[in-house]
Amino acid sequence: MSTGYLVVPEGADYEALSLPVLSQNKGDGPRLLITGGNHGNELEGPLVARRLIDWLPEAQICGMVTIVPELNPLAVQAWTRNTPVDGKNLNREFPGRADGSVSERIADAITRVLLPIADTIFDLHSFGPKWDIPPSVILHPIADANLMAKAVRMAEGFKLPVTLVWEHNETAGMFDTVAHNQGKVLLCTEFGGGTVGANDLAIYEAGVRNALIALGLVDGKAEPPIFRQKKSSRTLETLTSDELRSPARGIFEPRCSVLEEVKQGDLIGVLRSMESLSAGPIEIYSPTSSIIYGIRSGGYVETNGELAYLARSLKR
Repeated sequence: MSTGYLVVPEGADYEALSLPVLSQNKGDGPRLLITGGNHGNELEGPLVARRLIDWLPEAQICGMVTIVPELNPLAVQAWTRNTPVDGKNLNREFPGRADGSVSERIADAITRVLLPIADTIFDLHSFGPKWDIPPSVILHPIADANLMAKAVRMAEGFKLPVTLVWEHNETAGMFDTVAHNQGKVLLCTEFGGGTVGANDLAIYEAGVRNALIALGLVDGKAEPPIFRQKKSSRTLETLTSDELRSPARGIFEPRCSVLEEVKQGDLIGVLRSMESLSAGPIEIYSPTSSIIYGIRSGGYVETNGELAYLARSLKR
């Protein structure tokens, strides 16, 4: 086992950064990179990564594992999604630029130094503090059908409540896209709604342990973790057209829960105006029979803001 730092060089906007890295090589086998803190207001990833560091070095039986708990320490320290120095979303800046802003320099260092040593990447996220979603593994559609099938099988190895294939319209500059273009599997775990709780962290750590077992990096028996008093694991897909958006500004009041099955016309939630007490509530209905994957759980919503994500069983 070795510990060290990934150095992000100094630039015009900020000093050099040193990102702590743990790496252990036990010979032949998968070469796995585990990262957290891509978005700074998603703290489950850094915490789960550090919990892995507590036990994985002794449990690992083959292959190489590299762990970087915080890819974007500036955003983690500020508890912001984007880097506070340049205002950029690190996960839209890959492959980065060596002579760019600090977010671009971080992305460049990750792409040049870390990505080449791995064939599989687990990028640990959570959905952020305004959403309720089940613990999930997410991947975007991959043009290479063989790589896509391999990625889905690997994602299902986490045995988390949901494996989700998500058609996403913001894939430019994402860590996923750069990895997939190099023939590597990158899986993005979305660990709930961004609130750090003991039970949540136990589920997330169990899911990552299951994936390590599935890869053959550690011994053990994989078991679906208990989520809301159930042991279940399903594979779903969601399309861009499955995003429900707000027709006006206001406070969103959810009327259903994640993983609830709804029919066309069922009430999803109610939007309540802050500008007028005489304005009636705006009811949001499901346009189709589906499963609630994620639902807005708090906060003020602007016009066209996202309210819910619908899903259905994946057609293989």
